[in-house]
Amino acid sequence: MRIIIILIMDANGKTLETLKCGQRSVIRAVDPSCPQVQRLMTLGLVEGAEIELASAAIGGDPLEFRLFGRGISLRREQARHFSVAPVGSGD
Repeated sequence: MRIIIILIMDANGKTLETLKCGQRSVIRAVDPSCPQVQRLMTLGLVEGAEIELASAAIGGDPLEFRLFGRGISLRREQARHFSVAPVGSGD
């Protein structure tokens, strides 16, 4: 038997991939269907975590984020699995 999980991301369509440099957001939803994403969750990329896009490499991949005062780099492909909302939006 095969089980398919469909996760509905935030209606605003914003993910970590769409952030601009210096923009802070809160992770609102995570699509854990990818094993790489599950590993990233153990590093603190979970719902409610505040994250900021620090920089992007030449060509835009990977992206460097600030999370709990530390840097973490994600490929754009991985960043698409994290839905975000602006800090203080209450959404």
